[in-house]
Amino acid sequence: MSTYRDFTAPIGSRRATVLRTVGTRERRSHLTAPRVPTVGIDIGGTKVMAGVVDADGNILEKLRTETPDKSKSPKVVEDTIAELVLDLSDRHDVHAVGIGAAGWVDADRNRVLFAPHLSWRNEPLRDRLASRLSVPVLVDNDANTAAWAEWRFGAGRGEDHLVMITLGTGIGGAILEDGQVKRGKYGVAGEFGHMQVVPGGHRCPCGNRGCWEQYSSGNALVREARELAAADSPVAYGIIEHVKGSIGDITGPMITELARDGDAMCIELLQDIGQWLGVGIANLAAALDPSCFVIGGGVSAADDLLIGPARDAFKRHLTGRGYRPEARIVRAQLGPEAGMVGAADLARLVARRFRRAKRRRVERFERYERYTQSLRSSQETL
Repeated sequence: MSTYRDFTAPIGSRRATVLRTVGTRERRSHLTAPRVPTVGIDIGGTKVMAGVVDADGNILEKLRTETPDKSKSPKVVEDTIAELVLDLSDRHDVHAVGIGAAGWVDADRNRVLFAPHLSWRNEPLRDRLASRLSVPVLVDNDANTAAWAEWRFGAGRGEDHLVMITLGTGIGGAILEDGQVKRGKYGVAGEFGHMQVVPGGHRCPCGNRGCWEQYSSGNALVREARELAAADSPVAYGIIEHVKGSIGDITGPMITELARDGDAMCIELLQDIGQWLGVGIANLAAALDPSCFVIGGGVSAADDLLIGPARDAFKRHLTGRGYRPEARIVRAQLGPEAGMVGAADLARLVARRFRRAKRRRVERFERYERYTQSLRSSQETL
């Protein structure tokens, strides 16, 4: 990042002004945003992924490290992010940094209000990192950044009304309308996983009962498999044998792998998760009426074992079925890099004014060099 270290000073309030205006012009700006490399960061409870991404969504270089333990101070996590960015900047001319955080981000995209897997509580992440990195920093929810990436480069291309659902440990989500991410008044829209679908149902870590993610997520899939295995159910003998009786070793990817190999219980569990997924999507269709639902996150790796049952349940539960157009339900295309790619692309929207300011500083520096050179030449002539 030597280009910026030489010519850049913190911009402060001007940077905040740029960020406040980004939300109203995302659709127009991405078409005219500078085609410069930016860094995207995807940070969750277990890993921090950083990558340099070009204007076409191609990853030029990617780094990955473990997330510092959540009991550590926020500064430890910020140090990890800064180290990754500076490492990439040694080999690439980085013009901005976008961060997709697994948590609630305020409407100004500065503070992480709450992160369930990290110690961020009302943390001014954008301002702290911007002052350290001396380039513009944009912070957003990781589901928002993933949805943006799928709309720009993946399964959502060409869609004007898109809803993304990310199935991982829980359920995250994002809404795009007319090419603009809808973040809500306070910045925390899209928390679909905490819609109540079963009154008095399973307790959710959020404190409520019956949340959607308790029935259609990676946690729900693993919980059901482990309960059947712990009960020594005959249908669970295949997975019990696979883990050699160590029930705690059962994981979501393992269940998906066994389902692909034909294990009847694992297939049925994914069908159950898929059916609950379809019920929730039908509810979202009634409220939002999008043209496309994009299903991402780690659990989506099950593909048609999950999405097939979801489509069937969606059609059964859709309000006004048979008398209205039905939204498409498709699997995300960009995989685990979607959040990183989307964060980098959104950061490109705030790079324009910063580049202009930097260019003016460089031009002033060059004029000064020419002036001093002319003075030296005049003195030598005398």
